[in-house]
Amino acid sequence: MKPTLLILAAGMGSRYGGLKQIEPVGPSGETILEYSIFDAIRAGFGKIIFVIRHSFADEFISLIESKLKGKIEVGYVYQELDDLPAGYQLPASRVKPWGTGHAILMAKDVIHEPFAAINADDFYGAPAFQEIASFFRNGVSPTIYAMVGYLLKNTLSEFGTVSRGVCKTDRNDNLIEINERTKIAREGNSIIYREGETELELDGNMPVSMNFWGFHPSLFTHLESQFKSFLDEKINVPKAEFFIPNVIFDLIQSGTVHSKVLHADSPWFGVTYPDDKPFVTSQIHQLVGQGHYPENLWG
Repeated sequence: MKPTLLILAAGMGSRYGGLKQIEPVGPSGETILEYSIFDAIRAGFGKIIFVIRHSFADEFISLIESKLKGKIEVGYVYQELDDLPAGYQLPASRVKPWGTGHAILMAKDVIHEPFAAINADDFYGAPAFQEIASFFRNGVSPTIYAMVGYLLKNTLSEFGTVSRGVCKTDRNDNLIEINERTKIAREGNSIIYREGETELELDGNMPVSMNFWGFHPSLFTHLESQFKSFLDEKINVPKAEFFIPNVIFDLIQSGTVHSKVLHADSPWFGVTYPDDKPFVTSQIHQLVGQGHYPENLWG
């Protein structure tokens, strides 16, 4: 059975100031997520599922269908604030989405095969998709997942802070620790994480999660259970998020699953702020010029 690619595209883009998921960056108006889909198709994926919101669904689906019709099977699920388990009520103060763990959980009824989950606004590179596809052929199981790791120093923005899942691995590339750091920035020759009164200098060569994961569908059962525990503790904390790295770390600590860290020789870049777009556009055009992608992905 071919794996599925789950693309998380429901983010509000508060720092970007718009719907960055459909910002054109390629020479023929392609978005970043289209390059991920192109790479996934070449790596042998059989289906694409998007997590979006109803507020921009018509515009988003129109764009996707116009380009992908006949290329690969496509489906959509929706992440909304009031998508909560029975017995839980949305607090009036909640305006922020519940996070990546909640977004992935929205696909539980439509994905029944191994799947990769990625962000819509990150460029991961073809080698990363080849690595995760190889993992699906040879390693995935109900108790073994995977993450594509990138070096922290290669994943920063020059225009503001970024959020990263900072990882530690053992000698066999098993993930043993992951900490979500939400405000990381380069300061001179250092990389600094600041949150409240906490300040840490981070090693730029540490592997970080860019939310490129490979999962067995067993994950959905764990997500359902952990999301309820999250809500029991933090439903009234307006900015608390149910992050997928935290879910995986909890599962690793309990011995429920293991997660391999894959090291793909891939470039990474993404659009967090408006000023990131010219750099991303130039990188895409450079890759096209080098022959890694056609001038028109779907032409």
